Amino acid sequence: MNAYAISAPQAPGRVHLVDIRRKALLLAQLRVLLIGAAFLALAAAALLRIAYLGVVQPAPSQRSMADALLPTRGEITDRNGVPLARAFPAYALWFNPTAMDDGGPPLVQSAKSVAHRLKGIFPDLDEAEIARKLASGKSGYLRRRILPEDANKVMALGELALELPRETDRHYPQGSMAAHVLGYVDEDGKGHVGMESALNDRLLDPALRGAPVALSIDARVQGALEDELRRGMLSVDAVGAAGIVLDVDTGEVLALASLPEFDPNKVDRDSQKYIFNKVTNQVYELGSTFKPLAVAAAIDAGTVTDLSRRYPATPLHIGGFTIKDSHPLGATLNVPETLIHSSNIVTAHIVDDLGAARLKQVMADLGFNERPYIELPARGFPIWASGDWPRLRAMTVGYGHGIAVTPLHLATAYAAMVNGGIWRPATLYKVAPGQANRGRRVFKASTSARMNQLLRMIALYGTGRHADAPGFRVGGKTGSAEKPGSGGYNRTSVVATFAAAFPMDKPRYVVISMMDEPKAVAASSFQRTAAWNAAPVIRRLVPRIGPILGVYPDDNRDIDLTDLKPLIGSEE
Repeated sequence: MNAYAISAPQAPGRVHLVDIRRKALLLAQLRVLLIGAAFLALAAAALLRIAYLGVVQPAPSQRSMADALLPTRGEITDRNGVPLARAFPAYALWFNPTAMDDGGPPLVQSAKSVAHRLKGIFPDLDEAEIARKLASGKSGYLRRRILPEDANKVMALGELALELPRETDRHYPQGSMAAHVLGYVDEDGKGHVGMESALNDRLLDPALRGAPVALSIDARVQGALEDELRRGMLSVDAVGAAGIVLDVDTGEVLALASLPEFDPNKVDRDSQKYIFNKVTNQVYELGSTFKPLAVAAAIDAGTVTDLSRRYPATPLHIGGFTIKDSHPLGATLNVPETLIHSSNIVTAHIVDDLGAARLKQVMADLGFNERPYIELPARGFPIWASGDWPRLRAMTVGYGHGIAVTPLHLATAYAAMVNGGIWRPATLYKVAPGQANRGRRVFKASTSARMNQLLRMIALYGTGRHADAPGFRVGGKTGSAEKPGSGGYNRTSVVATFAAAFPMDKPRYVVISMMDEPKAVAASSFQRTAAWNAAPVIRRLVPRIGPILGVYPDDNRDIDLTDLKPLIGSEE
């Protein structure tokens, strides 16, 4: 065996190399640990800073960045997210006489010359008033809410005293549409009249204004309603018009219009006279639209059990007052004929059998003794007789006289009559599925089912024929009432109303159309009654909004009228 193979010594250079490598590895590991420790320290510092900002720092500082990113006033949308009102960056025109700060005059040109040039940019400006303000040497607004392109023109004048501070404007992208629902915001940022007023605090709350408020309004339905009401109003030369579309099961207002309208983007002195809301704030005697409600009350109370029963239709004399119809309708009428031909006389007999106390209670259950229930601040007080109603008053209330309510009152009452008997308050908020107000029962479900038949018959065979839209199964009732004047009723001033529902085989929506003081013109066959002016609005409107709302024309469907048809025109 070779001795060198057993005891060969290691070279000194190899041992030294191993030590160097071990030291280098230890140094590298130490560096990694130091770098890791530095990152941990930075992370800890960041977490502490976050905790300080989120917990320790005062609330205003917490929200300063968020506030800067949020609109100054929350957005309002329709039920589908279409913007109806939103904050919009704008400029203002401010006069600052100290802007040049050199002891000289504030303006390079004369006050009259600057006012004249501003008039060229803003044609509606009062040139003399602006010249006076410029000459006074007092700072102040010359104009609020100007467009960027007009701001550029002002800058081109070269007057340093004309400053253009950035402000936030309230913009209504749909123009005048739904103006009476929305209201408007003044120059100080405060909401007025409509939902801008009702939601003022909510829209200004920094914690809430980042989320839009969805109303029940459907912009498409709203546009169609306004369009058809305007067409109807102009065709009969009416002084105004009003209308509403209401979901009978939830109370949601899909559309609400009062004409003439105003533009919330520009509310001036001239537009103030149009701000009054005819749907929620003006009370009217709504005439024969009350007759189905009186009949429903009688059926519900059991004083009408046989629809074929015939009542006297000759003029009724009571307490020195004569109740008569617009024209003779025969010696007797049954209940379907009474509604089809709109008889005051027979309605009075039906109410007399029912009794004044029971009629008054039903009217109260329908909310006719209180302001209408809705979120808008402008809500009219009904004209409602307190105490016990005498026999004559009850009779006249039965056909819509001696009581004055808003069109919104009428809409919610008809919704209760056709939806199975449940009255619910109207709402302008979008209602989530299953969250509708429970309401209160006013009519039995069987009464509601019978009234749906009778309302459909009126549209097929009676005064509502001009409201029938083929395939949509419209039902409803006309109402024409003379407006009160000095010394009595004014026979030349009529409020014409049609209260409708559709589809009558399963009612989903109530639609009210009202014409204020329509004229007897060729477009209405020289008639002033609702059958010739308010009813045609329904006939044109329902086919426009039905498909939007999921109701499609179907000539093969309708409510069953087989048990009532034999009663029309029958004689004892």
